[in-house]
Amino acid sequence: MTCPICGSKTAPSYRPFCSKRCADLDLAKWLNGSYAIPASSEDEEEPLDQEAETPVAPRH
Repeated sequence: MTCPICGSKTAPSYRPFCSKRCADLDLAKWLNGSYAIPASSEDEEEPLDQEAETPVAPRH
């Protein structure tokens, strides 16, 4: 198995990466939005105005 960032052989302690550096680079890509998981229209939430119409039980 090779590191998805640099292509080097993976290290067991950082699998699937070869080093902490590559693991951190991958995390940075997720955090800055370079990676994204596409959502289908079924996964989208209801608009907020529709949620407000749902009755809410009173809290005790």
